[in-house]
Amino acid sequence: MRAIARRWLNLHEEIQAHGQELERIVSEKAPSLMSSHGISTMTAAEMLILIGDNPERIKSEAALAKLCGVCPIPASSGKTIRMRLNRGGNRQANAALYRIAITRMRDHEATKIYVIKRTAQGKSKREITRCLKRYIVPEFYRELCAPKHPRSAH
Repeated sequence: MRAIARRWLNLHEEIQAHGQELERIVSEKAPSLMSSHGISTMTAAEMLILIGDNPERIKSEAALAKLCGVCPIPASSGKTIRMRLNRGGNRQANAALYRIAITRMRDHEATKIYVIKRTAQGKSKREITRCLKRYIVPEFYRELCAPKHPRSAH
């Protein structure tokens, strides 16, 4: 039992050290994201992993949304006009956006007002969450993918 307890303590210390290092790296790469409501180290890290070493390949917010699997897809039939979630894309990034959306629905005043407004319009919680995930994507695009300096014209 002592050996198992010592092993657990050693692993716990190692996890803490890796967590601190990850937080340092993410804060260095995306400092303003870390101060945004509902975005934690792990969710920002998921998005950094998705974007990778070549963020210039993602040309627009819509492209990032498609890569994350949060672009809306028409699912209308007859008189009903609605959109549904894209089932493609990176599932881990989609889950990170979901966690941010749920956190904001619970704690963020502006998001709570948005949810009340959309509920009054007849939207379901699932549809509202889809919309919120799509509205979160531009924050990541601006911070991680958008060109930092305007190109000079020759």
